[in-house]
Amino acid sequence: MLIPSIDLLGGRIVQLVQGEKLKLAFDDFEYWINRFAAYPLVQLIDLDAAMRQGDNRSLIEQIAKRLPCQVGGGIRTPEQAQGLLDAGAKRVIFGSVLFQQSGVDLDTAASISQAIGHDRFVAGIDTKAGRIAVKGWKENVSLSAEEAIAQLEPYCGAFLYTHVDTEGTMQGFPMERASALRKLTRRQLIVAGGIREQAEIDALDAIDVDAVAGMAVYSGLLAT
Repeated sequence: MLIPSIDLLGGRIVQLVQGEKLKLAFDDFEYWINRFAAYPLVQLIDLDAAMRQGDNRSLIEQIAKRLPCQVGGGIRTPEQAQGLLDAGAKRVIFGSVLFQQSGVDLDTAASISQAIGHDRFVAGIDTKAGRIAVKGWKENVSLSAEEAIAQLEPYCGAFLYTHVDTEGTMQGFPMERASALRKLTRRQLIVAGGIREQAEIDALDAIDVDAVAGMAVYSGLLAT
């Protein structure tokens, strides 16, 4: 399944390379909402909130009312998640708050799962040079994706794995990584980072992995 991504920064839809370099920006929200209306799930990320430099809450709420979204970016508490769910989000992605330098924060994971239900809790596992990346991908935690998935499995309904090293590059997602992660969990597994063509999405679908794409969609390489 292809899951198109809407990344918000400074009130615009953007695409960044590896979370840093601005590559594309759009203001025509109606056009993209209409383009994505037929999809069963759209990913909606508040990059300003993830980078701790403000938020796009009003835009998030407007889009979540019109598209079936899983929403992420800077979400730290079950109360924030519930507010997004009340605003129309289908699921909420938690990332940085799940991790400390000492490892996975299982108490936080358990409290989120209890508050909103595991089926509406997506655990964001983002890696950079093989280690978990947090706080807008500006910092790393000494923890691997494998370790994180094993510990978070009981609490969430899905995992979103982002391969930051290839994010926004359209160089292709490392298929061997997807295969290895698929063997670790029975939960829905969604991957992102560099996906550029339908053949990749089909190959991922064949091993029961869903794909988030942004740059390839907005640049026209992937038809939507």
